[in-house]
Amino acid sequence: MAGEIRDISLAESGMRKIEWVKRNCPLLTMLMEEFEKTKPFAGKKIALSVHLEAKTAYLCLTLASGGAQMYVTGSNPLSTQDDVAAALASCGLEVHAWHGATEEEYVSHIRAVLSCGPDLIIDDGGDLVHMMHTELQDLIPGVIGGCEETTTGIIRLEAMNREGKLKFPMVRVNNAMMKHFFDNRYGTGQSVWDGINRTTNLIVAGKTVVVAGYGWCGKGVAMRAKGLGARVIVTEIDPVKAIEAVMDGFDVMPMAQAAKLGDFFITVTGCEKVIDEEDFRNMKDGAICCNAGHFDCEVDVAWLREHAAAEQMMRDNIQGFRMADGRWIYVLGEGRLVNLACGDGHPAEIMDMSFAIQALSAKYLVEHRDEIRTMLLDVPHEVDMEVARKKLAFLGREIDCLTPEQERYLNTSGV
Repeated sequence: MAGEIRDISLAESGMRKIEWVKRNCPLLTMLMEEFEKTKPFAGKKIALSVHLEAKTAYLCLTLASGGAQMYVTGSNPLSTQDDVAAALASCGLEVHAWHGATEEEYVSHIRAVLSCGPDLIIDDGGDLVHMMHTELQDLIPGVIGGCEETTTGIIRLEAMNREGKLKFPMVRVNNAMMKHFFDNRYGTGQSVWDGINRTTNLIVAGKTVVVAGYGWCGKGVAMRAKGLGARVIVTEIDPVKAIEAVMDGFDVMPMAQAAKLGDFFITVTGCEKVIDEEDFRNMKDGAICCNAGHFDCEVDVAWLREHAAAEQMMRDNIQGFRMADGRWIYVLGEGRLVNLACGDGHPAEIMDMSFAIQALSAKYLVEHRDEIRTMLLDVPHEVDMEVARKKLAFLGREIDCLTPEQERYLNTSGV
């Protein structure tokens, strides 16, 4: 199959990465073996836009084993790994992606994978769905449905649905218990600090870390920061989540106050300009800003570029901005997802669960296409529980089961 990648000679390196993932993703391996026999995606074209690294590649190969024709691109220019893209291309998948793509190249790659006329869409952040509904509407009738991986993409889908603009069913994969409980909390919590630590080579213990947003991702980031010995401040707009942060042992205050205290700032909100001009003016010399939300709009890097007296690359993935008063403010990974722009993303064992949910949700759409009557679906409870049971078994753990008497007790009113 055709495609656009940086260098096919990198395929061997990419295959080694995929093989390592395979060793640590028993759920996907089990699904691959099942799909090879049942071919649930036979004759189906799947357009996929997810961070293009080894775990995503293994998901692509799992779907391909089920008979899917895969058309693959990344969901962030800095998270694509060129050797992994080459490995997928060498396996016969059509890949349009390379690391460091310009905005024009990134959009061109999105357009290229959609031009196949997909039956199914696997999205991470909503860029595939957005282009289908704006530029390629003529392809919409052929789409069975799709799956959305992340919170930001679901926010976009829900807005489209409220406005009556969503034209095919989408499964909110991120809402599954086996996704956000583990991927968002433990996966983001670990991988964000992996990215920060490998990039800065600075100690976290004794520093003040400001976490903007206390959803599942924010909870994970704050928990890991505390474990590394930091003092943690949480900023929030939701009073319930703010109380939760207080009771979890963290300080809570507005960003305008936190900006004066923080050494590290991590945004995890899905909103724009969470750290803006006022905050930059209040930050101490040497403050480090990064983002763990999907899009690169949470830290207002554009304002820094426009108003800084000087800009300098301090080391790989660290941009320094010298303010007029001599203070330096540092931004990691251009304000893009720090765990992928500056690292390898979530651990393999975490993505094994999330991508198993993705694969089974895509299978559900194919098998139940004639029964679906709504544009936004949650992952079926039975799919969530199937993944949980199998993951628990792979972990070598067992749980109790209700006796018939207990089931009767719980299901009888006693009235």
